[in-house]
Amino acid sequence: MKRVNARRYLSLPERRSYRRLEDVVGCKWSAAVLAAIARGVRRPGQLERFIPGISTKVLQERLRKLVDYELITRQAFPGRVLRVEYHLTGTGRKLADILEQLRELDKEHAARSGGGDAAAGPDAAPPGAT
Repeated sequence: MKRVNARRYLSLPERRSYRRLEDVVGCKWSAAVLAAIARGVRRPGQLERFIPGISTKVLQERLRKLVDYELITRQAFPGRVLRVEYHLTGTGRKLADILEQLRELDKEHAARSGGGDAAAGPDAAPPGAT
């Protein structure tokens, strides 16, 4: 068997990169927020309704983190009532695509292992939300 990389450890830059990624995507809500925005849900109130169980406080924290990490952008529309929308960046689109592939993989695995539809768990979206 041929070794791809003979190093026996992750370098410090690699560990930092993984930690940054875990900090952003490792939160159970980040993937859901990215998936919702990828599906066209743009406004905070819509996101809160689209993602069952997420609180306003957690949603705002996740949105800030995703903006800081440059996975989404925040666009404010001034007026009588300030309107805010979120959009994926190029990197956010790539990550959303990868997360969708992981979701599909989980769904296939659950079907093969007799677990049924993986999306039918307690965190599943309500009918018609996808």
